[in-house]
Amino acid sequence: MKKYILSACLCAYAAMSGAQQPFKCTLYDRENKINLYIDLYEESITVPGMEMFGPLHGYMNGNIYGIWMITSSKIENEKSATLRFSNDFGSETQQVKLTMENDSTYVFEQEDGAVLKKVVENRKLAKIPKKLIFMPRKQ
Repeated sequence: MKKYILSACLCAYAAMSGAQQPFKCTLYDRENKINLYIDLYEESITVPGMEMFGPLHGYMNGNIYGIWMITSSKIENEKSATLRFSNDFGSETQQVKLTMENDSTYVFEQEDGAVLKKVVENRKLAKIPKKLIFMPRKQ
């Protein structure tokens, strides 16, 4: 009987520790209406309409011009990561620092590269701020 209790406790611990992956989630910036899908632990996310690239670490879409895919990523520590994005044409790139402030807030800060843009009135492009606030989105 002790073996079963110990096994159950070990399984529960393994399940809880596996859930501690702050960089495997879906995030949403409510102010700018941008989605960010990430799994920085393994390339497991397929970009809709771009299946030919295979699974990636993630992508960004929503109220932005085009789709921005993560081409490389590095988890710096349990609270921050550096991401490299490329637009869907491959003509523009940007480097971003993603920091988890707490369980419900992620700060996305552009370090270099092209600025994100959105389409506004009369089909003109407007810049999106270099600092965005994302929150986890329930799937």
